Amino acid sequence: MTRQLLLDVLTAPAPTLANYIAGPNGAAVAAARALSPGRAMYLWGPSGCGSSHLLRALSSEPGSIFLNADSDVAVIRTLAEIDSPVLPRVAAIDDVHRMDEPRQAALFALYNRWRESAATSRAFALAVSGDRAPMSMPLREDLRTRLGWDLVFRLEPLSDADKLSALTARAADRGLYLNPEVVNWMFTHYERDIRKLTTLVDMLDRYSLATGRPITIPLLRTMLADPHLP
Repeated sequence: MTRQLLLDVLTAPAPTLANYIAGPNGAAVAAARALSPGRAMYLWGPSGCGSSHLLRALSSEPGSIFLNADSDVAVIRTLAEIDSPVLPRVAAIDDVHRMDEPRQAALFALYNRWRESAATSRAFALAVSGDRAPMSMPLREDLRTRLGWDLVFRLEPLSDADKLSALTARAADRGLYLNPEVVNWMFTHYERDIRKLTTLVDMLDRYSLATGRPITIPLLRTMLADPHLP
C-alpha cells in the first residue's frame, strides 16, 4: 500500500511556466510568457539555473518542438528550410554549447529562417539556451552573433532562501507544516535540485499518510531507506 501511494509522486511534474520557481529570474520568466512568433530569446547560466525547465515549458505549447545537442541534426535542418512543412509555434533548442559543427551549421540556418520569416504568416518563436554569454560560446562566429539577435537573459541559480520559500509554499499547498529542522536536513543530506526537493516533499506527505506517522527527520530517514521504494 505504501509503495503504491508513492508511485504517483516519484516522477517530478512536467516543466511548466507555472511551476518554475523564478527567484531572481522574474524578468526572464515574464519574457518567456510573452514570447510570440517572430521573437527569439537566448537563456544562459550555470547548471541548475533552470534554462532547460523554461525551454521544455515553452515547447509544451501545442505545435512546438524541443531539441538539444543530442537531437538528430536532420530535424534541425528540416526546420531551417524556408519551405519546411514543419511550422512550429516555438522551436526550443537546449544546450547549444555542446553542439558539434553540423548541428551548429543547422542552428545557424534555423536562425536565418527565423529572421526571414519573422514578419510573415510562417513566423515562429525561437528559444535557445547555453552555459555562457553569446560571445563567449565555443561556437562558430556567425552563430555566436545570432544568439544575441533578440532577447538575452542570464539566469541565476536559486538561493537557499528561494528554495526554502519554494518548499514552504509547496508544503502549504498540500496543507503541511514542515518543521525547519526537517527542511534543513533535506538541504544538508539530499540533492539541492529544487524539482527533486519539491518531489521529496510530495513523497514525504504521502509516506506520512500511509504510515500514520507525523513528519519528522526519523520518518524522512526511514522513507529514504525503505528498500521497497523504487
